[in-house]
Amino acid sequence: MKELRIYNSLAREKQVFTPITPGEVKLYVCGMTVYDYCHVGHARVMVAFDLVRRWLRTRGYRVTYVRNITDIDDKIIRRAVEQGITIKALTDRFIAAMHEDSTALGIEPPDVEPRATDYVPQMLGMIDTLAARGYAYAADDGDVNYAVRKFDGYGQLSGKSLDDLRAGERVATNDAKHDPLDFVLWKRAKADEPADSVWQSRWGAGRPGWHIECSAMSCALFGAHFDIHGGGQDLQFPHHENEIAQSEGASGERFVNYWMHNGYVQIDGEKMSKSLGNFFTIRDVLARYDGEVVRFFIARAHYRSPLNYSDAQLDDARAALSRLYTALDQTAPDDAPLDWSGEHASRFAAAMDDDFNTAQAISVLFELAGEVNRRREPAMAAQLRALGGCLGLLQRAPRAFLQQGGGQAQAIDVAEIETLVEARRAAKAGRDFAQADAIRQRLLDSGVVLEDGAKGVTTWRRA
Repeated sequence: MKELRIYNSLAREKQVFTPITPGEVKLYVCGMTVYDYCHVGHARVMVAFDLVRRWLRTRGYRVTYVRNITDIDDKIIRRAVEQGITIKALTDRFIAAMHEDSTALGIEPPDVEPRATDYVPQMLGMIDTLAARGYAYAADDGDVNYAVRKFDGYGQLSGKSLDDLRAGERVATNDAKHDPLDFVLWKRAKADEPADSVWQSRWGAGRPGWHIECSAMSCALFGAHFDIHGGGQDLQFPHHENEIAQSEGASGERFVNYWMHNGYVQIDGEKMSKSLGNFFTIRDVLARYDGEVVRFFIARAHYRSPLNYSDAQLDDARAALSRLYTALDQTAPDDAPLDWSGEHASRFAAAMDDDFNTAQAISVLFELAGEVNRRREPAMAAQLRALGGCLGLLQRAPRAFLQQGGGQAQAIDVAEIETLVEARRAAKAGRDFAQADAIRQRLLDSGVVLEDGAKGVTTWRRA
């Protein structure tokens, strides 16, 4: 394989990937704020970095993948109060739902999944260090804020000057700040907030700000300096910009070598988000489409590009994935090992080594499927299945996927199909070919294709 190149958002260019420790990769990705069900935008983050992790492992790296959970936040507190339940009851419910969704999408669990509430002592320790180094101050309203202008590198990730920037996301500007750009590290507790949202500190009762959570968790698990930090494009500023300021301000060291950001999921040209109300939850989509179809839909776009969501796009993804499974169904793979020197495998690897270009890698899969259909070589089918496995695809029994129909709601169930196939066999045996043809057409009208093979064996698949 050639050198792996990653687009580094900090450098604004593709760079050759060189891990800090040879053979090992530390990967941290900002996870979900668990106050509701995950939507398709969250699915993209999960799938994108699952693909990154899989490819790093395919290249032989020992990967430690951390994806955090934000389980304390203004929205979480508000939702728990509205529902009259504890914060933990709310977050446990949606963490369980998130795990169900990610499993359906074929996403392997992260190696470590830290919850913010388990790392409050580390957050307070980092805030104390920032205060000692002159980066944090106690404001008149009881909050503790980060003094942005004291950190010389602020703006390096977003590429903006301090004069161009405005106060950060999730925090309203207030007169107690020394500068409108300053952001909160520790939020003073309010009288009407529940007891389980409050921790004690030398700064008074309160809770951590959103940005300090990831700095404290990543540094606690990886140390002050690690390889890759990822997340959605919307986190580049202010969240990741603030993480750099906090982490480097506290340690005096470089925080992260490579920053990766996946593009938005869009509907009608607008970013999908809960705040805009134009979102579809993962479980709503999974009620109509197979999880592997949704994964394939996400994977066949490059992770940095916009991804346009629609039923038509998912229908097309289902049909395309069915074509790959059909190639494997018609030519059963043998046990041939994956040969990276082969034409298709080497081009697949070159695509993935070019900033994880899954779109190009999947195009190689279709070229290979075409060869499988023409040549009917089991060893070639094995290459198709193995390369698909690098993306978490094509690992099911092909006939099972094709008969299931990619999660589509079906007009006819399996038992009825099998009954009609047997009736058609009996009609053909009795030379009642008109009846046999009528049954074939009835099934076709119901979205079922019959395939007559050798020795009179008939198989079927969803159209």
